[in-house]
Amino acid sequence: MTSQTTVDATGPGDKAPATPSGPQPAAGLRGHPWLTLITVAVGVMMVALDGTIVAIANPAIRDDLNASFADVQWVSNAYFLALAVTLITAGKLGDRFGHRQTFLIGVTGFAAASGAIGLSGSITAVIVFRVFQGLFGALLMPAALGVLRATFPAEKLNMAIGVWGMVIGASTAGGPILGGVLVEHVNWQSVFFINVPVGVLALLLGTLILLDHRAENAPRSFDLLGIALLSGAMFCLVWALIKAPTWGWGDGRTWLFIAGSAVLFALFSFWETKVAEPLIPLGLFRSVALSAGVVLMVLMAIAFMGGLFFVTFYLQNVHGMSPVKAGAHLLPLTGMMIIGSPLAGTAITKLGPRIPLAFGMAVTAVALYGMSTLESDTGSGVMSLWFALLGLGLAPVMVGATEVIVGNAPLELSGVAGGLQQAAMQIGSSLGTAVLGAVMASRVDGELPGNWARAGLPKLTPDQLDKASEAVQVGVAPVAKGMPEPVAAKVTAVAHDTFISGMSLASLVAAGVAVVAVLVALLTKRGTNAEAGAGVGHI
Repeated sequence: MTSQTTVDATGPGDKAPATPSGPQPAAGLRGHPWLTLITVAVGVMMVALDGTIVAIANPAIRDDLNASFADVQWVSNAYFLALAVTLITAGKLGDRFGHRQTFLIGVTGFAAASGAIGLSGSITAVIVFRVFQGLFGALLMPAALGVLRATFPAEKLNMAIGVWGMVIGASTAGGPILGGVLVEHVNWQSVFFINVPVGVLALLLGTLILLDHRAENAPRSFDLLGIALLSGAMFCLVWALIKAPTWGWGDGRTWLFIAGSAVLFALFSFWETKVAEPLIPLGLFRSVALSAGVVLMVLMAIAFMGGLFFVTFYLQNVHGMSPVKAGAHLLPLTGMMIIGSPLAGTAITKLGPRIPLAFGMAVTAVALYGMSTLESDTGSGVMSLWFALLGLGLAPVMVGATEVIVGNAPLELSGVAGGLQQAAMQIGSSLGTAVLGAVMASRVDGELPGNWARAGLPKLTPDQLDKASEAVQVGVAPVAKGMPEPVAAKVTAVAHDTFISGMSLASLVAAGVAVVAVLVALLTKRGTNAEAGAGVGHI
């Protein structure tokens, strides 16, 4: 293990000035670990919330701005693409210029872009500013991890990452609740305006509290070709995953982008062995534990999105709940992540990551299996049990996989490691929705015609069947206007039964992914470089 030292800097230079040039915060405030944790948590909360809160606002955005369905899809896709493609590069920027500065720029830009979206009068402007949200969010997320890594000593890092994971998990799961309340009682603009005061608070706290830590051997140059190749590879991969549900997995365009991604990744890997200062030193992946952590994060995100994606449709479209009520039913999941993440941090500190990670993915697998047994008339108590178990299983994985990735990377690459962690989570989320969405579509397409015929309903034309299948895939009954009530009741029963069958299969596939993740978790170990960041300040 290579020992690292840090240089504390409060300005753009590489070393702290000998004499403060302006008013300084009270002694013990700047660089205080737990205040640092609170500060980065406030900023991270904005980005994590945006991952799910905007989906609730999309119908209102469509109606208010006269947008098409494709336009509304881009409200989400533009943000996700910009975020996923630039995360690793953004992490490198933090390593080069300092995580404090990068975090503050990310917070400021994210809040400003959010305010601009709220003031937008056209769907085009909303999409453009969503791209800026994604870019600034990519700066913010790895920088937050880099700050924590450099601030906390090894024995406290897992607890800090536990709280960090708690904020991400709770914000992600709580997005639909907050979004539903804001859209129902204020307007869709408020979903974005809420980021402005949160961003201002994070900026003020960051200016007063965050201390910049620089590794002495931090990168001094940029691998521009590497950035271009990696960005192109990530774009092709994420674009294929986004478009696969529309184009189809058998479509040549889907596989053209996947093949393009593979070629660009191969070229990137070759170039990284030739350049003097690579974007991602491939030697990082000689660490089996770090590589396992990245794979584990992908698998965890697939299982997480598999558990969350269809459940929202199940609660709203099958059980007929409002967004707020549906969000309230997910509180057991959110609550267990809030409780479980800090506890997981403590357990990982004492036991190492291997046992808690394997246990967490095993519990996740059991929870997803339980969710595969849900029916259209399942009561709230049974649902809450499986949701709580899912939150309990995910908590140690969110914490442990992050520590394994960041803790096994050298301090001067903590931003890149944070970018890897976030990119793995984003790709896993996209894979979860794309692959499990394909599983759902295949089951619905296969069963709907037979279920429809057995119910004695009028035969549908191919075009009508396609439209009915699209509706059923999200739990919506294709009841035509003016349809007699007895017929409408049969259509609803067929639609819900077919959707439940698809959701059950998707949950079982997600459970299988979680079982594979248990085996991957056994390859992890405690971060060998975690103590390199043993920070300044008082614990």
